[in-house]
Amino acid sequence: MKKVELGRTGQYVSQVSLGCMTMGTATDEPVSARILDVYLDAGGDFLDTANCYAWWAPDATGGESESLLGRLLRGRRDRVFLATKVSAGITDLPAARAARRPDGTVDWDAVERTFEGAGAAVIEREAEASLRRLGTDHLDLYYVHVDDRRVPLEETLSALDTLVRSGKVRYIGWSNVRTWRLERIRALALANGWASPVAVQVQHSYLRPTGADVPSVAGAELLDWLSVHPDVSLAAYSSLLRGIYDDAAYRESTPVWRSYAGPASEARLAAVAKVASELGASGNQVALAWLLRKGVIPLIGPRTWEHYESIAPAFTLELPDGLVSVLDNA
Repeated sequence: MKKVELGRTGQYVSQVSLGCMTMGTATDEPVSARILDVYLDAGGDFLDTANCYAWWAPDATGGESESLLGRLLRGRRDRVFLATKVSAGITDLPAARAARRPDGTVDWDAVERTFEGAGAAVIEREAEASLRRLGTDHLDLYYVHVDDRRVPLEETLSALDTLVRSGKVRYIGWSNVRTWRLERIRALALANGWASPVAVQVQHSYLRPTGADVPSVAGAELLDWLSVHPDVSLAAYSSLLRGIYDDAAYRESTPVWRSYAGPASEARLAAVAKVASELGASGNQVALAWLLRKGVIPLIGPRTWEHYESIAPAFTLELPDGLVSVLDNA
């Protein structure tokens, strides 16, 4: 697997990041271990988790993913670049669980009211908890998981900078954040000599959402901002939109499709199908390979071994310029 520079840090990471959200809950330990082993053997090293993963799973409270990774990484911590997150830990689990509607959708406003936030005391406490669960003395990348406007940015940035200066965190990032906030965060950090974000993590895929602009999805403004700020890398979660590029029946049945359905997406899906046919690849593999050509670091979050196995060929799938043009112009 190829390596790419994270921002302008001089630190190189694998071009595909392994999202570990379901490890320890929906993905049991043997399957998690198998996926991790094969990913590492393929040259992958960029692992992504969070202190809240995965509180929504049955009998879970959060921290399960970090705890399992801590066990699986014993004796090989130096082989990985380890990212985790703070600010979306749940303070009222019953209230968060009650936000799930009968139709399976979630009242995210209600869930967010239970988030721990990004205050200095939370950051200090939760960094220590993550270090303990992960069985390590440092975090390579520490994200603010959900931008917290209730806390002054100066407080959050100063707390993160303290962790960097102590050696407990190497780099910081931000997730689910609007572009104007990211610009302010970067400016404050630079003005005060604090650690500045080297990565932003938001949803991004080949298809473009048709709904309202939301901070968790990379819109045109953020992509434009990133193009002139190469010191910040884009780490894209939901890079395959739960695998909707191949299975039309599944696509129509999943709530994810509601945000993308429309003529523009149909045209882009047709382009994916054309390119996939020419290369003898799957649509999901083509969509992932397209992101890699665009300099994005996509996250994959396989829940099963079969999911991982179906995605892995994209790590080395080469898209000729002519087929990239087909995808770009759809």
